[in-house]
Amino acid sequence: MPIKIPADLPAFEVLTREGVMVMAEENAARQDIRPLRIGLLNLMPKKIQTENQFARLIGATPLQIELSLIRMSEHQARNTAAEHMENFYRSFAEVKASGEKFDGFIITGAPIEHMDFEDVTYWDELREVMDWTRTHVHMTFGVCWGGMAMAWHFHGVPKHILTDKAFGCFRHRNLAPANPYLRGFSDDCVMPVSRWTEMRQEDIDRAGLTTLLTSDVTGPCLVEDPENRAIYIINHLEYDSTTLKDEYDRDVAAGTAIKVPANYYPDDDPALPPTNRWRSHAHLLYGNWINQIYQTTPFDMARIGAQPGEPGQEDGRPDGGGRNIG
Repeated sequence: MPIKIPADLPAFEVLTREGVMVMAEENAARQDIRPLRIGLLNLMPKKIQTENQFARLIGATPLQIELSLIRMSEHQARNTAAEHMENFYRSFAEVKASGEKFDGFIITGAPIEHMDFEDVTYWDELREVMDWTRTHVHMTFGVCWGGMAMAWHFHGVPKHILTDKAFGCFRHRNLAPANPYLRGFSDDCVMPVSRWTEMRQEDIDRAGLTTLLTSDVTGPCLVEDPENRAIYIINHLEYDSTTLKDEYDRDVAAGTAIKVPANYYPDDDPALPPTNRWRSHAHLLYGNWINQIYQTTPFDMARIGAQPGEPGQEDGRPDGGGRNIG
């Protein structure tokens, strides 16, 4: 089954060219199944690029996915056309007021990692979003700064400023091969990293969370938070082949001090085209996440977020028992 997105969203044409199955809303409505509803809270400045990256991954499974694009209510995008935001995005305030629920929800990163969380202009609303996911989302995926924000908000896990930017492609060890999110993963995998902050293992352990992937160079990467039905990844499996190159070229052009991204270009030569060595594991991780949602989310979306003993959870299982929604 394909991903369901508006036919005039730029990602529709991009994914069609790449061979990803996409379906316009009017065609999806003819199929007598309930699609998985995935919300994307896009905090990145390059909205369209980010839409393409995540739609590509969550649209690669056999299930029909309905992707909803969401923005912060008061924060205005400065790098994306207002018309695009008006046509394809809804504010969190609108989503919350509607009372709707989601099978899955992704909170992206944001280029504000040097700031204290509490100094971010939309931090109060983001805290509201994160609390809202506990009652209106079945499973949440926090990415980079978004994952760090969730770990801080729910568990007090701090982020620490690095003296040098972690920048390049680094090997990560698979610490939990039997974990369903890592089904099919190799013993190690290469992943793009681009950040000035880190989470430390001792803080993660103190919070009672579980690290699934880690790097000997750049530290913990993928962390599971069962209490909030969430996982946090602080690196970037969703990146395109040239994303690190674009960041490097931008800084070089601006005269900003920047190192060549490690282990990214052949022979570390930026004159050569980079090689993508993470694409397969990106599809595995997001496909496994979608599969976990599919296996456990309630067919009746009103039951999403209900706790054991509440109406809609008569069998006592926090996931509503799971069922086939196709």
